Amino acid sequence: LLQIDFEDVIAEPEGTHSFDGIWKASFTTFTVTKYWFYRLLSAIFGIPMALIWGIYFAILSFLHIWAVVPCIRSYLIEIQCISRVYSICIHTFCDPLFEAMGKVFSSIRATVQKEI
Repeated sequence: LLQIDFEDVIAEPEGTHSFDGIWKASFTTFTVTKYWFYRLLSAIFGIPMALIWGIYFAILSFLHIWAVVPCIRSYLIEIQCISRVYSICIHTFCDPLFEAMGKVFSSIRATVQKEI
């Protein structure tokens, strides 16, 4: 929730204060104006905005349930088959190559000497 108090909007720094009567009248004016203007806006726009947001979230829910989730699940089913074929190809062709390269390069020894 959005909680806005008078002191959050109109803040007098330490050492600078207006007359108490002015401060109280400003506080009352701010509080009453905020209260009644919010009620007025809610009365005018509350029902139309509720209708708009209700339609929006209904469309969003409908699309998520009937389009997004089924598409994702279909994609995952199809990609699972492709990933198995890809995995078989990698293990068949690349594994022997990399094992052979590993055996070739495993006999290389490097030493570092520091000359003084």
